[in-house]
Amino acid sequence: MLVIGLIGKIGAGKSTVARRLAEHGAEVIDADAIAHQVLEEAAAKAAVVAAFGEEVLDSQGCVQRRSLAEKVFGPTPEHAARLATLETIIHPRVRQWISQRLEQVRAAEPAVENRQSRSGPVVVLDVPLLVQAGWDDLCQELIIVECDEKVRRERLKQRSWSDAHVEAREAAWGLQSPFCRVLEQKRATVDAADSLAYTFDQVDRLWLAFVAKHPAL
Repeated sequence: MLVIGLIGKIGAGKSTVARRLAEHGAEVIDADAIAHQVLEEAAAKAAVVAAFGEEVLDSQGCVQRRSLAEKVFGPTPEHAARLATLETIIHPRVRQWISQRLEQVRAAEPAVENRQSRSGPVVVLDVPLLVQAGWDDLCQELIIVECDEKVRRERLKQRSWSDAHVEAREAAWGLQSPFCRVLEQKRATVDAADSLAYTFDQVDRLWLAFVAKHPAL
């Protein structure tokens, strides 16, 4: 089994790269989607309400993600502290879910001699702040998704986030020392600032390179 991690700022194009890898047969694990599911789990929801109050729930008792985001993404130290609190609730549960899914894929992987194809399963981790959170230790390959800043900022405007929300996410990205280490050792880069065809061509070439590099996954 090959695990590929995607690295890139919000709006850089990680989802586009993940979609193309999925078209090649990879299973994409979207941490944001998992986090949304986690927020509906009884224990996680109770912890969120205890930390942030009943006002983060809608009339149906579901967590309102936009309301929660307004509490944790902002320029003040209080915002940063609340974001750290939320991460302690969500991140361990998301990592547990991902680890379990990877084990399931690994357990279902047929022996090399019984495979019909020359390579085993490929899993893509689409995880925000993958390196900063230490998720890169699960990956054999990393793809850094790059994008022209003007293009990326224009994409973010289409998400209807407040300026404070965007800036807080940008600050969370940071160039922390673990990320600098990965930058120095990066194995692949995709420029996702241009057309889909331009991006997909790069991903296609990477896929062929990975298959050649890992012939007996």
